Amino acid sequence: MTKIFIIAGEASGDVLGYRLMTALRALRPGLEFSGIGGARMAEAGLVSLFPMQELALMGLAEILPRVLHLKARLRQTVQAIAAQKPDIVLTIDSPGFTLRVLKAVGANGPKRVHYVAPQVWAWRQERVKHFPGLWDELICLLPFEPDFFAPHGLHPVFAGHPVLESGADKGDAARFLARHRLGPEAVPVVLMPGSRVTETKRLLPVFRETLALLAPHVPNLAPVLAAAPGIADAVAAYTANWPHKPVIVRDVQERYDAFAAARAALTKSGTSTLELAMAGVPMAVTYQVNPVSAWFGRRLIKVPHVAMINLLAKRALVPELLQEQCHPEILAATLLHLLRDDEAAAAQRAGYAEALASLHAPEGTPSHAAAKAVLSVLG
Repeated sequence: MTKIFIIAGEASGDVLGYRLMTALRALRPGLEFSGIGGARMAEAGLVSLFPMQELALMGLAEILPRVLHLKARLRQTVQAIAAQKPDIVLTIDSPGFTLRVLKAVGANGPKRVHYVAPQVWAWRQERVKHFPGLWDELICLLPFEPDFFAPHGLHPVFAGHPVLESGADKGDAARFLARHRLGPEAVPVVLMPGSRVTETKRLLPVFRETLALLAPHVPNLAPVLAAAPGIADAVAAYTANWPHKPVIVRDVQERYDAFAAARAALTKSGTSTLELAMAGVPMAVTYQVNPVSAWFGRRLIKVPHVAMINLLAKRALVPELLQEQCHPEILAATLLHLLRDDEAAAAQRAGYAEALASLHAPEGTPSHAAAKAVLSVLG
């Protein structure tokens, strides 16, 4: 039996891992999986070595207090790989952890594939010189990535972006409105604060004040907060006493139903921008990190945009309101503009289609293409 040790470190990687495991089994039944993942990969039969949420940290100030614990988890992971002797180690995103695993496993161990290219093209490009020898193949999600990595001998393969398989564009607005007893006059606005605890702690207070400023101008405002499964209960408790209490959306299908009903959205940067674009939701992107992390980031970022949809569009298709601009007054004004200006909303939607077209796999679905790339390494 072919054994695959698969590792995901955050919610988005967990979804990718689930789809990839499913596609791999469709191509080669009887594969045996072990490793680290979340709830979605558990649905595919993975028993996680430890809770994936322990790896979902971001920013220097958030990671430093957990360094010793993360090092212990790294040792545990490498020891598990040595004990299980898998045919391949398949890591998904989360480079701060996964690339250390690949390095520790070494070229004399099992085959190694990394899925989701490290975004060194965006900042600290000199880090690419540390990657040769880490993997046998690099599976890229974005069409411009192979051109960046190939000159460095890093074996990139473009497989397309699995967000196209998500169903984000197939939500049911009527079902969402009926479930939450919202009438046709309701104005649903989706808020997406991220999947990490550190992200939500920083953004939720800002979102609370944003709603307070927006509500007087939108009488039928119906805020909807999309919460990642691992932190949904904490988000619900935190927002229970908000003056404008949001509907808490906990599962993927209901999130997509909310997208179908939404008139606008406020989201953190990341894959959520692509999902909203698929659903045609006018959006603004916002984010805020620890000031120390922000100071370093601004000096290292090499791309003109942080929102994925803007990078694909090669222009500022949606507003990016980051750090100091992640302020309730600015966010509320931006949302109000999207709600009131039909031309601005239509311009975003027109740009979405062109940007998303570049994400299609060369053949079949992105997950199928990624699975074929993995199996080609196995032989």
